[in-house]
Amino acid sequence: MARHFYWVNIADVPQWYITTPVPASGGAFAEPWMFGEGHPLPAPGPIKARVRNPGQKRTFVFAGVERSPIVSEAVANVFRTFAPEDVQLLPVSVEGEAEPYFVVNATRTVDCIDEAKCREVQHYAEDDPFPEDAGEYRWLYGLRIDPSKTGGAQVLRPKKFKTAFIVSEEVKTALEAVGNLGVSFERVTGPHNAHPE
Repeated sequence: MARHFYWVNIADVPQWYITTPVPASGGAFAEPWMFGEGHPLPAPGPIKARVRNPGQKRTFVFAGVERSPIVSEAVANVFRTFAPEDVQLLPVSVEGEAEPYFVVNATRTVDCIDEAKCREVQHYAEDDPFPEDAGEYRWLYGLRIDPSKTGGAQVLRPKKFKTAFIVSEEVKTALEAVGNLGVSFERVTGPHNAHPE
């Protein structure tokens, strides 16, 4: 039976806005994008995040322009249960909140994009001002991945398109059971004409 996977995105629902995590001691990380790079990180020490817009508190949000995944204890437990080999859960102190929150760092980058099945693929140009992006995708419409290439991962970021935070159907179902999410799920396996999720 084919496994299904989903791209986790910011949902169009009222929600609070949390800023990019920073060291609790002050200042900023030299590489604020590090929580979305798809590899294990050395322990960053105590980190904190500010609530810029109180809005509706949610159990799973993407923080700041870097879209760092920040989750409640209940959501962290989903990742602990279903994807202990695929994520790092880094405690983050959220301003004004007593309960624990965590940055979810997806540590597995997998070469699994099925380019032929994506609706549209945009590559970085040869003369792009950021040479480190050479060979990466600028954007993908109708993203599709090949589940046979996921190597048993429950959570991953696709090689060459690490923007996408991908979870298995098992993780998606468990996250939906927690509820009050600030994220949505776009299926990235199977035909495009199947019913939308």
